[in-house]
Amino acid sequence: MRPLWIGAGVLGSMALSSVLWAQRSNKAAQTHPDGLRESRGQDVHYELKLVQVLFRHGARTPLKSIPDVLEAQWAPNLLKAPVHTQVDYVVTDLSGGPQPPAPLEDKYRAKILSGGTFSGQLTTLGMQQLYDLGERLRKTYIEDFPFLTPYFSPAEVLVRSTNIVRTIESARCLVAGLFQQKQKDPVTILTTEAENEILYPNYDSCQLLKLLGGPRWAESSKLPDIAADLRNIQSDLGITAHQKVDFVVIRDDMIAREVHGLPSPPVLDRWRSTVEQRAVEMMYHIYEPSKAKSLQLSVGPLLHALISNIEDKIQGMPSWACSFRKLFLYSVHDTTLMPCLMALGIFDMKWPPFAADITLELHQHRKTKEAFVKVSYVGKDQLLPGCSGIYCPLEEFKKVMSAYAVSFDHYRSLCK
Repeated sequence: MRPLWIGAGVLGSMALSSVLWAQRSNKAAQTHPDGLRESRGQDVHYELKLVQVLFRHGARTPLKSIPDVLEAQWAPNLLKAPVHTQVDYVVTDLSGGPQPPAPLEDKYRAKILSGGTFSGQLTTLGMQQLYDLGERLRKTYIEDFPFLTPYFSPAEVLVRSTNIVRTIESARCLVAGLFQQKQKDPVTILTTEAENEILYPNYDSCQLLKLLGGPRWAESSKLPDIAADLRNIQSDLGITAHQKVDFVVIRDDMIAREVHGLPSPPVLDRWRSTVEQRAVEMMYHIYEPSKAKSLQLSVGPLLHALISNIEDKIQGMPSWACSFRKLFLYSVHDTTLMPCLMALGIFDMKWPPFAADITLELHQHRKTKEAFVKVSYVGKDQLLPGCSGIYCPLEEFKKVMSAYAVSFDHYRSLCK
């Protein structure tokens, strides 16, 4: 049996408009000549066996405000939870014990924004975004294709989240949308202590990642084109030279204001596309996808866990998650999705929007019994480099991931 953390271990904006989810084929269900039913997005030659969804939390308050710029008013009424996003849930550690301490959340709550709320908090808009994602998944896996039971069942669905309020609440809202608040049991949302978290690049516990990534963060703002634009936007915004600011901070506050309809400095209007571009370029430099080591240390054990879940399902191995599980839900961050997209070879040089998802489906060919993996991003099927088709043979998928996926034990040895 694999260690408990692996089965559970898989497992912070968005442009002016809300996310337009790209739908799969809208072809109505029809009868195939061999008598099988064909549903939207499901090929009759393949049987769906397992779904794993990594999703970013919804819209939130900014992590930091742009220095020397008038802050937006983040009033508590922006955080009110809609009734339809509520479910009966409990947060535990991976073994079902009490929720671990949350040092990252404590840091967010030490920062009170103008208006009275804390930094990094899921807003009403963000809650609705995750509810909408849940409804999209419901249409795909319950209504158009009857894969899941239409009510929440802990024997069928595992929910895992980073130990941060916005991701925990995002998981709750997605489950509410997916199952329309129908449940026979409370939803258990699994978390783990910060030192063992693999659902984001863990600079605090992985010393090698900190050693390699720290200088990359510092370098990213000093790259010639980025540094020149940063000096110019600081001047235009009236930010004093001594303030520590970069395009990631500027983008975070800018997008948070935009999606919530709060005023921004007018000068940002002409800088908007540049801010987006430079922030993404910074992150690309930090993760250094041309070198496997950075992605290994950022999301390697997460990728390994995804593959392990697939292999367990194929082999029918009894594990703590059990082979009957059909859906794994992982509530994560933009800093999780970006390196995952880079490792998969499908990063589009755009910041993952709020409520973006990477979905991995495991299929089995009905005749040959061969296993295939199909990956989608924000509802669009992806052809992975190194795969011979959208339905990627499992061995090809594992080969694509082999440069990045590492076991937790190997990860810990690398980190030290």
